[in-house]
Amino acid sequence: MARPFQGLPGETDWVALREIVPSATAPLTLRDDSDRKVVLASVLPLAWPALVRADGEILLGLQTPARSGDPSRDLAQALAAALESELGQGISGLGEPGDGPRLQELITEDPLEVTVFEGFDWWLGDAAPEEDSEVAASLQQANASVVPTVRLSAAESAYWCRIGDRCHMRWVLPQDEEPLLDAFARLSSRGELGLGEGTKYVGAFRALGLVIPVWDLPLQSPQEAGALDDPLAALAGRLEAALAETEPLDAAARRARAGVVSRQVTLR
Repeated sequence: MARPFQGLPGETDWVALREIVPSATAPLTLRDDSDRKVVLASVLPLAWPALVRADGEILLGLQTPARSGDPSRDLAQALAAALESELGQGISGLGEPGDGPRLQELITEDPLEVTVFEGFDWWLGDAAPEEDSEVAASLQQANASVVPTVRLSAAESAYWCRIGDRCHMRWVLPQDEEPLLDAFARLSSRGELGLGEGTKYVGAFRALGLVIPVWDLPLQSPQEAGALDDPLAALAGRLEAALAETEPLDAAARRARAGVVSRQVTLR
């Protein structure tokens, strides 16, 4: 499945929460008019596909090992298992989902409202794990290794992060790859692909059918991430204009495109 989350509102954020955002949640609404509360989660303790809290709330985990070639069908299977599970249980041991429904058939088309967290204490809700439990150990390990991440407000699915001593912006884009690469080539040939002084476009990777470009940044703390909003809004405007251009690439843009393409990788 080339784009498993296509058709879901906020496809780019579904990809972001699965591939690049360590700790985040977003509420979901079931199509069957059930009042059962369901929350999409980037990752859950022990990489569970789902978790049912004692109050019946379901957490649905995105970052789980693939059970089929369609993550949407995997998620639908985990959701169905959680809806049938006893309260206070983690869902595990699921096999291939077979020909079951896809997630697009089970949830409404409400916009995805993402909340990013500094750690994973939200796993627990109002509960506390036993000190020597697997969940407690998983929580401690996750909190110790979390990558600081901030969701930017100037463009959809753009995230500042700090990995080691380097900071980046990673931006999940919805456009098809070929016109997007042409637009990036046009901007690069004009010197318009940056985000301001000290920033650098370093390449892009593909994940779940979408392109995720990456920029190096000089900003070193989450509190500084908001300084990206104005240059990001300006870049988004330049990108939209470049996508609307229809004439063939000139020689400079063709050379720039070769450089852009050479810095692409695919996540499988």
